[in-house]
Amino acid sequence: MIEQGQTLPCDMLSELTEDGMLHHKTEELFAGKKVVLFAVPGAFTPTCSEAHLPGYVVSADVFKDKGVDIIACVSVNDAFVMKAWGKQHNADALMMLADGDGSFTQALGLTMDTGGFGGVRSQRYAMIIDNGVVTRLQLEQPKTFEASKAETVLALL
Repeated sequence: MIEQGQTLPCDMLSELTEDGMLHHKTEELFAGKKVVLFAVPGAFTPTCSEAHLPGYVVSADVFKDKGVDIIACVSVNDAFVMKAWGKQHNADALMMLADGDGSFTQALGLTMDTGGFGGVRSQRYAMIIDNGVVTRLQLEQPKTFEASKAETVLALL
């Protein structure tokens, strides 16, 4: 599992924008930037939709005021799902990133097998990343939602 002080693995994440599909190389996306990246087990799922994503949407300006260049949500879903979910929650200030095949999540060592729910997905977490290096990792314990919520991460900045 990735740890604080380590560089993010090189991988690709997808984003569907108004201009079409973008494929971001992680080493370029996070280079020279302060990023808050949070991961959810699945778009449109209860805790993710009712609390996790909305917390970051509502606090986006506060994150930016604290020097965060990018607020990004990642999930093992496809880019079409991530765009639709972001649109439903007015997440215009966030990057809605798809880890369609789960390779980024696997490279981080943060997968979990949800069985019949959806197979291999991401654990719930938030990271503060500075120039591609993880400076803070807030990993949730199973069936909890405290460490990775927006208010907790804001307090760490």
